[in-house]
Amino acid sequence: MPNTKTAVTKDQGWPIGILYSRSGATGVTESEHFFGTALAIEEINALGGVLNLPLIPTAYDPKGAAEEYRRLTGKLLIEDEINVIFGCSRSSSRKAVLPLIERHNALLWYCSFYEGFEYSPNIIYTGAVPNQNSIQLAAYLLQNKGTRFFLVGADYIYPRESNRIMRDVVEQYGGEIVDEVYLPIDAGVEQLKDVLNEIREAQPDVVFSTLVGQSARSFYQLYGEHGLDPKKIPIASLSMTEEEIRLIGPQLCEGHITAATYFGSLRNDSNQRFIELWRTRFGDRPTSTWSEMAYSQVHLFARALERAGSLDRRKLVDAVHKVKFASPEGPIAIDAENNHCALTPRIGICRSDGQFDVVWEGSGPVKPDPYLSTFGFSEFWLR
Repeated sequence: MPNTKTAVTKDQGWPIGILYSRSGATGVTESEHFFGTALAIEEINALGGVLNLPLIPTAYDPKGAAEEYRRLTGKLLIEDEINVIFGCSRSSSRKAVLPLIERHNALLWYCSFYEGFEYSPNIIYTGAVPNQNSIQLAAYLLQNKGTRFFLVGADYIYPRESNRIMRDVVEQYGGEIVDEVYLPIDAGVEQLKDVLNEIREAQPDVVFSTLVGQSARSFYQLYGEHGLDPKKIPIASLSMTEEEIRLIGPQLCEGHITAATYFGSLRNDSNQRFIELWRTRFGDRPTSTWSEMAYSQVHLFARALERAGSLDRRKLVDAVHKVKFASPEGPIAIDAENNHCALTPRIGICRSDGQFDVVWEGSGPVKPDPYLSTFGFSEFWLR
């Protein structure tokens, strides 16, 4: 995907910004965001663009640093004169750029699942919120794995909020949190070993992990070495997906559990087409929820842009409330009440080949409830 260094005029194409870290603590998963975004842009442009004009991306690498997200957002908005940006992954980076996005009345497309409890008219949130992943995961674990939970996470807003929600749900439905531990985002092996020893001593029924990046991958790699068996005490996660499992070693991940709205093993025509496009472009690197939603949100944007005929923020937001996309994970649409996406929740158990057996999925897209006004257990209690 090319970098354009000067402002693009309307008769040349539609200028858009790309702001994902290709390096740093979350470089692996944000690279998946980047590749999914690039694939969609290339596909749309190969089909003639939008209203016969190509999407013209300008891409920067913030290297995982909040101050770089802020600086590069300012560069996109002011120097490059771009007001539509696809970017950010962690909540800390989103919150770092939000004041600039709102001040310039720009539009950020944010495809990561996150902890919710936010709304901005200047953000389209296409990733899952807790009523589309955490609640279903808690229900599944309580019914199928046991009631004693050990929580471990990286020390920033998303893990802390996700663990707070998990604690509330588990305790409300008769479970117990035996411990809750936080580590630096770049936690080293010795810190991880200390936590694994605590888990071995506590003998919970399940470990809920909100670690990210290399520390999360190391946590999985060290798990079996500490006498912990995924079949007896699985790690449950919202973020451990196919590409990181490939890097860890799939056999080390067999039996662990992930709640997500997309898995590469889904059988539908849209996913088959997505996987074929992906393999043609990127080889044997697997698809995941990180790449799929990045891909899908660009297609939602293209449909909205075709309807609006303008990159004006207000016109685009109004248009995106009226369009849908048959994505690789199923039909998706943006809720006009809160700018979040209706998504179908799923729970998968990792296989030895690095793919997931989907052991439960919702009957259809779930209306996003970013403020978690109700746990909705009666609706999502798993049978």
